[in-house]
Amino acid sequence: MSQDLYLTITDFARSTPSWFQFLAELWTEAGLLLFGVLFVVGWFRSRSLDSRAMALALLAPLATAFGYVVSEAFKSLVDEERPCRAVVGAGPSLVECPPYGDWSFPSNHSAIAGAAAMAVTLALVASWRWIAWPAAVMAVLMAFSRVFVGVHYPHDVTVGLVLGALIAFLFMRLLTKPAVGLVEACRSSRNGAVVWCVGRGARAHAATVRREQVHHHSS
Repeated sequence: MSQDLYLTITDFARSTPSWFQFLAELWTEAGLLLFGVLFVVGWFRSRSLDSRAMALALLAPLATAFGYVVSEAFKSLVDEERPCRAVVGAGPSLVECPPYGDWSFPSNHSAIAGAAAMAVTLALVASWRWIAWPAAVMAVLMAFSRVFVGVHYPHDVTVGLVLGALIAFLFMRLLTKPAVGLVEACRSSRNGAVVWCVGRGARAHAATVRREQVHHHSS
């Protein structure tokens, strides 16, 4: 079933216009960078929020990286050949088929995308309640693109998404409390660089805003 769906999707991919194929190739290679941008935005925004928000922002990229590590461990155990090499009757993939030994199951790109979507949602949903939907859409599009360009089976990307999201969820749930303690310790540090990295938090930010308002009215 997964092989038949792979053939259907890749046949459709080769029938699309060249500009659309180019966008798919670009997205499948560089789309994960958008999650990196969200990580940076979440970290910077959390500098003026409470310690839990900063802890989650710091854990988000670590959870994503751990999701990749777990996915890679599974990949080395399963040793499933890439469909662009294994499926009889498959046309050429839109991107170069990975070399022998770069196994197919699960999809690392999908695991990273699933982990990043979960991590971004947990880190930012308190202040941006809408973030879960675009994060999920980005992850699904990344997973689909891996089949579209011909380098993964549908079951590779489905398992990758679920595995990455689950690992990120557990990672952040288990480490949030110790991370909050670390952030609070850093915010009380006398080292200016350390304090800048984690910010002074919501109270200090509110006090700064009040001082600026008083100064503005007095002038």
